[in-house]
Amino acid sequence: MKHITLGSTNGLEVSAQGLGCMGMSQSYGQADWDESISTIHRAIELGVTFIDTADVYGSGHNEVLVGRAIHDRREKVQLATKFGIDRSSGDGARQLRGDAAYVRAACDASLQRLGVDVIDRYYLHRPPQNAQIEETVEAMSELVQAGKVRHIGLSEVNSELLRRAHTVHPITAVQSEYSLWTRDPETEVLDAMRELGVALVPYSPLGRGFLTGTVKPDSLGDKDFRGHNPRFTGAAGQANQAIADAVAQVAERKGITPAQVALAWVHGQGARLGISLAPIPGTKRAKWLEQNVAAVQITLDSDDLAVLDPLGDNVVGARY
Repeated sequence: MKHITLGSTNGLEVSAQGLGCMGMSQSYGQADWDESISTIHRAIELGVTFIDTADVYGSGHNEVLVGRAIHDRREKVQLATKFGIDRSSGDGARQLRGDAAYVRAACDASLQRLGVDVIDRYYLHRPPQNAQIEETVEAMSELVQAGKVRHIGLSEVNSELLRRAHTVHPITAVQSEYSLWTRDPETEVLDAMRELGVALVPYSPLGRGFLTGTVKPDSLGDKDFRGHNPRFTGAAGQANQAIADAVAQVAERKGITPAQVALAWVHGQGARLGISLAPIPGTKRAKWLEQNVAAVQITLDSDDLAVLDPLGDNVVGARY
């Protein structure tokens, strides 16, 4: 496994590809505790050290699961979690919070669920509705000073918010959805990331599974949110099938899988964008994990890119 340093100011060295754990607890069907822990253990065996979770995933379930999985191998992991989406009054009344008292309480709760003394990277999950970004990042900075957090990150922010946050405390990474069919960070925050030396951590680099060619929208279960996602359903889903088909054609020509093509494309974007990046594809099954890890060693040629690069312009439907 290759390694990369995320952030030019006192950055964090991580495996070049991480593991997103959300789907082990929510959004993608029934959870399986034992299989998920086995998958995390297999990831660490393969050199994947960058493990990503959040307090909101499964209403705390995911942090407990991840903490249980790494409790006897903490020194092998760079652990990331997130806070800021408050669903305590129900999902329909959720708030995006960043007030200082909430930041401190959320961190202490995450440390307890994870069973660790320090979080390697602590992200603000979404821009707050009830506080200025400066208040939130100041509180996060205090967590660093207290030894509870090592690095600070933000998720789904634009250039203005990133610059404002960075004046309070160095931001080492921005986590945003980024893939062949989702390239919003390139227009929304890339200029500030380059200027400040901030890395990108792409989540859903496989297009929530759509780019793998294995997802059939009409067969998704009730607990799988993709069955209601604008890009997966109806006329949009049918139109977007051409994107998945194009990825599959490249994969067939190279003798690899569509998932590996999609991930290799993301891995190759760091040099083009002028930033460091480490994607965190999510899975709860070891066989998909092993396939994803192999993508780190794949390089796409100019013929491949001629097919893949234009696909982002052909997407139909919103992300959510």
